[in-house]
Amino acid sequence: MNKKFSSRAIAATAMLGGCAAVLMFMSFPMPFLIPGFIKMDFSELPALIASFALGPWWGVAVCLIKNLINVTMTTTGGVGELANFLMGVAFVLPAGYIYRFKRNRAGALWGSIVGAVASAVLGFPINYFITYPFYAATMIPMDTIIGMYNALLDFVDTLEECLWIFNVPFTLLKGAIVTVLTFLVYKPMSGLIKGKKRDRG
Repeated sequence: MNKKFSSRAIAATAMLGGCAAVLMFMSFPMPFLIPGFIKMDFSELPALIASFALGPWWGVAVCLIKNLINVTMTTTGGVGELANFLMGVAFVLPAGYIYRFKRNRAGALWGSIVGAVASAVLGFPINYFITYPFYAATMIPMDTIIGMYNALLDFVDTLEECLWIFNVPFTLLKGAIVTVLTFLVYKPMSGLIKGKKRDRG
């Protein structure tokens, strides 16, 4: 990596991190699919673009930047941002590495699929051991949290069931949407990031 590209990569990562922070701030609830305190956002989009265009660790840097920005406005004591960062890294890191060794649309697709699955699966222990115990201790009693899920499906009555039935598929859906959006905008974005008119990746 030469000095010129390194400077461009740093500038592009900062810009994508800012865009990701805005997208994270623009999250919205999907109350018919999952309790309203869990919100959909597409903030992994800039991180996935960075991971493909610059390399997997640049995508991780975008995830870090967006969460450091959002933690200044946190309502979860930083725990929500920590969970978002860990799950974002689980998404963009394997995606970027797979694409690095197979630089075509199939590599990008398989990388995104592996990343989305990794993020969803890792989300279970993150939520079970970190996020939800913190919420239950500081904001919403666990019985109330489970009751929100139970209102959507009346046979759900344990946290494990809540996470596997709702959160894991929701994270997969989020990953799928981010993947589609990335495929739509990657070509022109990667050209701008790399300073090229066309990208062969």
